[in-house]
Amino acid sequence: MPQNVFHDDALFARASLPHIRAISAYQPGKPITELAREFGLAVESIVKLASNENPLGMSPKAKAAIRAAVDGGERYPDPFDLTAALAARHGVATNQIVLGNGSNDVLDLVARAFLYRGRSAIAAQYAFAMYPIATLSAGGETIIAPAKDYGHDLAAMRAAMRADTHVIWIANPNNPTGAFLAAEALRAFLADAPEHVIVVLDEAYADYLDAGERYDAVRWIDDFPHLVVCRTFSKIYGMAGLRIGYGIAAAPVAELMNRVRQPFNCNSLALAGAIAALEDHDFLARSYASNRAGMAYIREGLEALGLRYIPARGNFIAFRAAEEGGTAAAIHQGLLRQGVIVRPLASYQMPEWLRVTIGAPAENTRFLEALGRAMQESGA
Repeated sequence: MPQNVFHDDALFARASLPHIRAISAYQPGKPITELAREFGLAVESIVKLASNENPLGMSPKAKAAIRAAVDGGERYPDPFDLTAALAARHGVATNQIVLGNGSNDVLDLVARAFLYRGRSAIAAQYAFAMYPIATLSAGGETIIAPAKDYGHDLAAMRAAMRADTHVIWIANPNNPTGAFLAAEALRAFLADAPEHVIVVLDEAYADYLDAGERYDAVRWIDDFPHLVVCRTFSKIYGMAGLRIGYGIAAAPVAELMNRVRQPFNCNSLALAGAIAALEDHDFLARSYASNRAGMAYIREGLEALGLRYIPARGNFIAFRAAEEGGTAAAIHQGLLRQGVIVRPLASYQMPEWLRVTIGAPAENTRFLEALGRAMQESGA
């Protein structure tokens, strides 16, 4: 057999790309089966509140459409119907839609279309970890602008722009902190951003916003053709496992993104499910109401435990489980031992903080009870 070319560090360094070696791989929420193996727990006894999934599951209409689509699994997927449905939903042309294998794929398409070595992108401190990963994978440099109240400081992001800046990443609401930017501030930022700089507005959690805070960023694209709006079916639509998302952009921008998009990047089952999910208004209303009630319940529970949290607009809440300068690791481990999975935020330079997804009522109660026991055990 041929010798492994990567048998020592020197060969590995020469054979690999420095910007790829610089990437810190994305750490997803701990899977239920992994925790079951680690602690010898029954899978059905575990509550996972780490990945911002919909506790109501998937739209019944989407499930039915997916089952019907299985019979065509021998054929390559045809994205026409979903593209047309999204264009009609948002009032844009079909050539403004870019489909992705989850919205993460859309972020990667932006990076590959507009970044390379010698160009930079700006992201906010405490923003989604995929922004630096997408930037680095294309060879670009990530500039991190300091946060304000654990959210985007648009003035700091504008000040961080350089002559080589070509992409700006903005999550609204922000993951993992839940911070929110009002529409007026975003429009002002877009008006001030140079036209050659692509501004990505990642709206994965926008469906959870209160009615008074909602805005239609897609309507801004005519005025700001350097804007790309990203959406996903992973959150309120409950289709995280099927990996389907999309971007909306000015036609020339979308055309460049589609040039680097892999053919058939969205599978037939996801396409069929997404089309049906768009029309299941009852499921969306129930998901929204469930999230609002669960958010209020968990906030009250955190307050009763004397814990600080960041006001959030998504389907999760970040709370400080340790004193300033400390670490939430003991609390996190205490929750895991009880079969409750939440998300530690140490990788976001927030070691004192944990993030919990809003679950079903019984899951939320289980989390708060387990959190109280974990705090007692750790002496917090």
